[in-house]
Amino acid sequence: MRSLTTTCAALIFGAGTLATAATNTADIPGHPSELSFEELVFTPPMPADYRQELSNGTPVFMASSKEFPLVTITLSFKGGQYMEADGQAGLAAMTGAMIRSGGASLMSPTDLDEEFDFMAANVSVGVGGRSSNATVNCLTSNLDDAFGLFMDMLLQPRFDSDRLEVLRGQQLEQIKTRDDDGLQIALREMNFLLWGEEHFEARQPTKASLESITVEAMQAFHARIFNPSNLMVSVTGDFDQTEMLAFLEDAFQGWESGEASPAVPAPTHQFTPGVYYYEKDQPQVQVLIGHRGVQRDDPNAVQVEIMNQILGGSGFTSRITNSVRTREGLAYTAGSVMRSRTEYPGMFMSYFFTKVATAALATRLVFDEFETIQTQAASTEEIETIQNNLIETFPRTFESKGAMMGMFISDERTSRPDGHWSTYRDRVRGVSADQIQQAANDYLHPEDMVILVVGPWDEIKKGNAESEADEARVATMAEFFGGHATEIPQRDPETLESKN
Repeated sequence: MRSLTTTCAALIFGAGTLATAATNTADIPGHPSELSFEELVFTPPMPADYRQELSNGTPVFMASSKEFPLVTITLSFKGGQYMEADGQAGLAAMTGAMIRSGGASLMSPTDLDEEFDFMAANVSVGVGGRSSNATVNCLTSNLDDAFGLFMDMLLQPRFDSDRLEVLRGQQLEQIKTRDDDGLQIALREMNFLLWGEEHFEARQPTKASLESITVEAMQAFHARIFNPSNLMVSVTGDFDQTEMLAFLEDAFQGWESGEASPAVPAPTHQFTPGVYYYEKDQPQVQVLIGHRGVQRDDPNAVQVEIMNQILGGSGFTSRITNSVRTREGLAYTAGSVMRSRTEYPGMFMSYFFTKVATAALATRLVFDEFETIQTQAASTEEIETIQNNLIETFPRTFESKGAMMGMFISDERTSRPDGHWSTYRDRVRGVSADQIQQAANDYLHPEDMVILVVGPWDEIKKGNAESEADEARVATMAEFFGGHATEIPQRDPETLESKN
């Protein structure tokens, strides 16, 4: 008599399946360590294979697929927040939001929303720091109608005054509470310290700047960015390439070129290293430690990336996380980031959030890790862990057709060197312990860092002397920059001006 398990398996899978399974058990290794897999061979796609041009020179990147009867078209434009004039902070973001929510020449905002909903078309518009995007996703069957309405909205936005006042009111309410969150304060003040308050990397909207935004200002800002001189296009989904090119040629007929957006300005602010604090009565302290970083196309960018991954960028395998969180238990979150910029050096920043009494000790531990990575070679295990992770996850960069087309657009717009992706894994594999240590010495400068602390300073600066019996673990903020600290004046959340 067959067992109940066997009977159930036969009912579910069929008796033939059981026989096949029994036959194949001899092929099953005795231990997981004996499993073997074929080597994954992945060749990164080449942008040229997806690139076409319209008759006016507009690049179009296309990747078709037949999985779903959907098409996604994204119009990407050079230009963004860096083009805001003094006193206009918030204009870029509000312009992007109002292009989408403020109606079109042919329809009111409500009618436009209802029409897009009726066609099951998802439409979005956003203005970022350096670039802007407008995207429509719709059924292939109603592409003509959806894209026509999309282009009317994009080229002739209504900027409805009632919708503008609703959006303005929401923004004004949001800035009233921006000092409630210590991390938001820390990020804002760190950007002010490193970039300067007027550079777009740090610039923040105020009550006055939001109230000054008019329909005319948005129309002028829209015209500067959303024109063919700044345009690149990506298309993914269910379409024929030849037909799509003809479709876009027809859709863009009569669209005036306009002027190209200017270059992204580099910051001119010179930051002063040292300890800074922003007074806030809270039980948890936010600590950010950093300075300017590396440019994207720096010849040592890969070495710097791996160095930072070992130092604090790889989560639980990184040194800062292990030191501050795992071994000492001083913080739930601790690590570092190395954010590059294309036009100028980006920012390196270490971070942790801890109790008032342990802020000084955690800061010491982070600086100890800076010294260690500069003076001692990384272990083979550390290096191989990061290298293998970067190499094995590399194909995921290209797993989404939409993200891949967007990356090709960004690479072309920013003149990324040819062959970057095809040689990336080889460059990762070739990084040595000596190169990592050299990168740490060339790109980390502890003596030139800003230490920013948000919390009750009088308690923070005393450290853990009163609660720590082990003298070796006693730390105070007097250990850093000769014990000198600069207070950042309390800011009015609406004006960002000093309350003092």
